[in-house]
Amino acid sequence: MNAAVLLFPGINRENDVARALQQATGKRPPIVWHAEHDLPKGTDLVVVPGGFSYGDYLRCGAIAGRANIMDAVRAHAARGGLVLGICNGFQILCESGLLPGVLMRNANLKFVCREQHLRVERTDTPFAGKYAKGQVIKVCIAHGEGNYIADAETLKRLEGEGRVAFRYCDEAGKVGGAANPNGSLNDIAGIYSEKLNVLGMMPHPENLIDALIGGIDGRGLFDSLAGFSASFAA
Repeated sequence: MNAAVLLFPGINRENDVARALQQATGKRPPIVWHAEHDLPKGTDLVVVPGGFSYGDYLRCGAIAGRANIMDAVRAHAARGGLVLGICNGFQILCESGLLPGVLMRNANLKFVCREQHLRVERTDTPFAGKYAKGQVIKVCIAHGEGNYIADAETLKRLEGEGRVAFRYCDEAGKVGGAANPNGSLNDIAGIYSEKLNVLGMMPHPENLIDALIGGIDGRGLFDSLAGFSASFAA
């Protein structure tokens, strides 16, 4: 698995993601600056990490979604290449047209930073093969605009096609109420593209990959990617 991590002005989680990928694959991924026009040759996976690209001006992810490198990412995804967007990365994927819907201000209009439980909705994808369907995992969230919104038809399609990757839940796996930290429709924490090769999620799995810092539930996502044998030469 050859990964590449994108870097935009204001992104601040690129090294955390790179460390998680190195732990899973044994290889430190290259960091690709937003002004580049091409991905490294042989890239299988592109990761768009979290942070505050361009200071979250206009809309979160709106400027980054139009960066030079995103043309290469769209072409990569169209060929079947894997793309993962985390937090601000999820916002960028929506703004770039790779995923439907938008991320709006949290329902309580407050930034939320805490550990958060998620329920794994499906495992037959390159991103979740190391988890069990319905498994409750603990990761972290840190966002002010994580409220996933989509029109009724889009939401129906996401649900009907099984494209919800994770839902916010409590420790017992129950969704709704206080377990939803931002008001996201249908308690959605992450979604897949139509071909299941693009995943956007608000929580940070890279935060919990080491028992010394509170848990290892996030490791399953990166181990799933490392174990997925595919080659999408750029």
